[in-house]
Amino acid sequence: MTVDRRRALIGVNAGILLANTGSYIWFPVLVASLGGVDSGFWAGVVMAMTYVGRLLATFFYEGVALRIGIRGAVFLGTALEAVALGLMGFGSGVFVYAVLAFFIGFGSGTSFPGLKNVLASYPDDERPKAFSTFQMAGQVGVFGGAMLGAVLADVELSTLFSVVFAIFLAFCLAASSFIPRDGFQAQAEPAAGPARGPLFSTAVFKGIDIRGATRYFLLSSVFWFLSIGFIVGIPLHMERYVPQWAPSAPFWITGLSILVLQYPVFKFLISRLDPAVVMAIGLTGMTVAFTALGAGRGAAWVVVGALTVVLGEILFVPSFDMWIARKVPERQLAKAMGAMHFFRSAGNMAGSVLAGVLFDLSRSAGVPGANWYVDAVVAVGCAVACLVGRKEGGAAGASRRAQDDSSDAVGAASA
Repeated sequence: MTVDRRRALIGVNAGILLANTGSYIWFPVLVASLGGVDSGFWAGVVMAMTYVGRLLATFFYEGVALRIGIRGAVFLGTALEAVALGLMGFGSGVFVYAVLAFFIGFGSGTSFPGLKNVLASYPDDERPKAFSTFQMAGQVGVFGGAMLGAVLADVELSTLFSVVFAIFLAFCLAASSFIPRDGFQAQAEPAAGPARGPLFSTAVFKGIDIRGATRYFLLSSVFWFLSIGFIVGIPLHMERYVPQWAPSAPFWITGLSILVLQYPVFKFLISRLDPAVVMAIGLTGMTVAFTALGAGRGAAWVVVGALTVVLGEILFVPSFDMWIARKVPERQLAKAMGAMHFFRSAGNMAGSVLAGVLFDLSRSAGVPGANWYVDAVVAVGCAVACLVGRKEGGAAGASRRAQDDSSDAVGAASA
């Protein structure tokens, strides 16, 4: 790896570390605060607005990057996110928080693809290291943010968001100072003239229509529905049932568990089992977590839930990428990545709101924990879908191998 690419990687990793640190400081505290003062529904709406902003940003990102470069897009998106977060500390009311949350999401949806674009421009042999260190830096940020969030849990929101603003300002300067204007492929082949293209483009929708794979993307969407349901639901749960702990306390456990277990557990299972089975195991872990959180509301149950819910992140996410790579023709993989982003955002948006709604309904019905039982049932359904897909995938793979063998035989005969 050249000095320039190593330097850029340091900047990108520093950026995602700081971004996750800042995010995991503020959102557990704000969600718990809104859940206590207003309701779980409004807490979910505020969080959902960040995903509305992220999804809308996908239609602008390409046009922005063409005009001001990848570095400019990262700087602009991060600066917008930092300003919106700074204003959060001086606003009040659900409407104000929701509007600012939209701009936080829009800024994130502009800067994050820019960071990924830089990594994607690395040579093939350097990409695995680049993406793995990026993932690790993000998890370190989650853990660090959860720890700092506990320290700042009782301060005024103006102080809390001022700290977050400073962190995102550092993210803005670190990432944009170290990365090249257009990544590394563009440097090797500079454009002949000024870039042209619409600022707003719906071409991303073309990535959604992946023949024969839509149901798998729907499965991914439901997984992210469950994942964000835990992220939004657990601060509400902590505020109501474990007030002696900071709202971000469960994220200490999840962040550290992912850091320690991600590579050894996934590597062990994926080398022995089909990706669909590994995905089902991850969803089974989430089922155990949701059942534990529903069964009891004390601190011990929270620890059990936080330790087991991470299996979804550890096992489902990388296995799903491998699963799709097997099921989608190689020529359509680029479109598949766009579709995955769309369905992930859709799942996150729905999950944010419904997590709050289900929490409110469980309380009003006098059945504490019912919201987690609903999630557990959904997780079981997803695990079954994975195992059914494995059987179909085996038959499809055999058919594809037979076709390939037939094509090879025809080619040999022609030669």
